[in-house]
Amino acid sequence: MKQVLIDKIESKNAVIGVVGLGYVGLPLIKRLNEVGFNTLGLDIDQIKVDCLTQGDSYIQHIPVDDLHKAIEAGNCVVTTDFSSATNADVIILCVPTPLNKYREPDLSYVTGSLETLLPYLRPGQMLSLESTTYPGTTEEELQPRIEAQGLTIGKDFFLVYSPEREDPGNPDFNTHSIPKVCGGTTQDCLDIGVAFYSKIIEKVVSVSSTKAAEMTKILENTYRAVNIALVNELKVVADKMGIDIFEVIDAAATKPFGFKAFYPGPGLGGHCIPIDPFYLTWKAREYGLHTRFIELAGEVNTSMPAYVISKITDGLNSHGKSVKGSKILVMGAAYKKNVDDMRESPSVELIEDLIALKAIVDYHDPFVPTLPKMRDHDLQMSSVDFSAESIKKYDCILISTDHDGVDYSLLSEALLVVDSRGIMPVAMKNIIRA
Repeated sequence: MKQVLIDKIESKNAVIGVVGLGYVGLPLIKRLNEVGFNTLGLDIDQIKVDCLTQGDSYIQHIPVDDLHKAIEAGNCVVTTDFSSATNADVIILCVPTPLNKYREPDLSYVTGSLETLLPYLRPGQMLSLESTTYPGTTEEELQPRIEAQGLTIGKDFFLVYSPEREDPGNPDFNTHSIPKVCGGTTQDCLDIGVAFYSKIIEKVVSVSSTKAAEMTKILENTYRAVNIALVNELKVVADKMGIDIFEVIDAAATKPFGFKAFYPGPGLGGHCIPIDPFYLTWKAREYGLHTRFIELAGEVNTSMPAYVISKITDGLNSHGKSVKGSKILVMGAAYKKNVDDMRESPSVELIEDLIALKAIVDYHDPFVPTLPKMRDHDLQMSSVDFSAESIKKYDCILISTDHDGVDYSLLSEALLVVDSRGIMPVAMKNIIRA
């Protein structure tokens, strides 16, 4: 069966199913159609299916014109009917892996999707999990469920783990240009996984096991979380010393070796960095270990919104104002610049904290016209106008996300600007770095 499936992949006669059409699954299915595969897109959200069928994108930076043409031509089918998965030769899971309220892994999207798929799995298929998770998930959670269906991993069904590496809004990298790590449950699983991903990705990096591939993704995001925590902590120290940390980082970045620039901010956002390290923290406890470095980094990063609020308070106090009753404009709602991605955005926490302090809060974000309802947040706010005239009615303007294309020079007329992204000239008299 191994060679039959590889031959199907090599000839592009294999049908590829993508489960979860979000920030990872949508660009992936677009890429699959670009290289000539027939595809099946599965999602529990009928709104997403309807949008794609109509040629509309629900993710601002991902155009779907070519995908819509594939749908109209019958080369791509998007549906909420998971029974159609039996027609797929390769199935890729691209579903969320958040934390629960106890900061423990929530695998319900992964296991729920798999449970829905199980009745429709058949011999000769390969399943790849791309969702970020702790080492051991593929073997401990997916493999037993699949084998309980009477399928034998490595003989008549093939299982791999290949972590997604999407960076929404990054113009320098895309789905096919980012090297792809792949680990198989068996050598035959790995061989099929590499054969498949090599058809759509420029470089595939094979590792010895699914655990190694899972750990690779955790390392990547923990590396970033720890280094961001470092510069966030140094930001506070530098501020006390009257030093501009952004100037220091830029100067240090001129060193051609031994240093990589990371920049501080108002807190961590996105679907990876605030979450993934805690997957490893949770799993390490099973081995009697405590990941103190990761937990300390988490404490530093989660303290940043409170630090920003303190700078707003200090700034308003210097003008004889309190936070209560002050009109505050939050610039940027997305978790990073030039995307509409709201997952774990620190802006949401900042807005909620300011409202709790009785401030009158608005926000402006050209990428987020209205704040979506999220698992733990429902602010029901819409983006307001940003102009030289509108700025005058605010007591404080907080730069939380530094989108390109926004005329920040207008802020020179503002009473007070709290800049958490280091984009405004520090010499401006109304600027406070946070």
